[in-house]
Amino acid sequence: MSYENAAESADYIRSKYNKQVDTVIVLGSGLGAFADGIDDPVLIPYEEIPHFARSTVEGHAGRLVLGEVEGTPVAVQQGRFHYYEGYGMGQVTFPMRTFGRLGAKNVILTNAAGSLNTEMKPGSLMLISDHLNCMGVNPLRGSNDERFGARFPDMTAVYDKSFQEIVVEEANAIANERFKNGRDPELTDFLHRGVYCALSGPTYETPAEIHLYRLFGADAVGMSTVPEAVAARHQGMKVIGISCITNFGAGMTGEAINHEEVMETGARIAEVFKELLRRVIGRIS
Repeated sequence: MSYENAAESADYIRSKYNKQVDTVIVLGSGLGAFADGIDDPVLIPYEEIPHFARSTVEGHAGRLVLGEVEGTPVAVQQGRFHYYEGYGMGQVTFPMRTFGRLGAKNVILTNAAGSLNTEMKPGSLMLISDHLNCMGVNPLRGSNDERFGARFPDMTAVYDKSFQEIVVEEANAIANERFKNGRDPELTDFLHRGVYCALSGPTYETPAEIHLYRLFGADAVGMSTVPEAVAARHQGMKVIGISCITNFGAGMTGEAINHEEVMETGARIAEVFKELLRRVIGRIS
């Protein structure tokens, strides 16, 4: 996908929503409900946006939602494109290229992920501190257009450290408020920090693979996020990554893994997840 393609898509989005969008949110499996609470929403199905792919996975609505959160204009991807759907990396990362042409500066990437850390239970959230790209391909492979960014971008700090501290502060505030009010006492430890390992999918991992990724230092596994994070950093955007932990990795409990479980867990933590996102958006914008 070319710079000109991204510019064309950005122009189309501007024709539908004329406010400057500084913050973009990508919603993962089971987390799409956040977009339903946006003020004065403008809904654009992906098929109407030039050069956008189609989202084919359950739990991904397949539309762009533009509007305001706490008075802040945002663009929300209610569903994303995955490498395992058969799309090339250029298609997977194309929305990030488009948002860069829109002038967006901040990106919040969310996903559903499997825990490799026994202390990080399903129903909790993991703030991504770093990642492992085990997808077998780099999204920047191929010719480089300097208008997007440098040929060899630095990936020392993909996930902005100052933004991470904001997420932690707001998560602690939520937990304290809910605990003091006698609600959800388990939320005193609902946010963890760890390394996300991205895999191509669509199969869930084998127990042997989970064992290997744990040795690599991964705390959670999933099938998204890293290509978008790399494309965003390539363009100088600041990135936050948050995983909704929906299950333990294969072989850790002896139980089978299924997509329905992913969706159910996402729905269970939806209220707290939405509250955290709203607070964080207000701070970083």
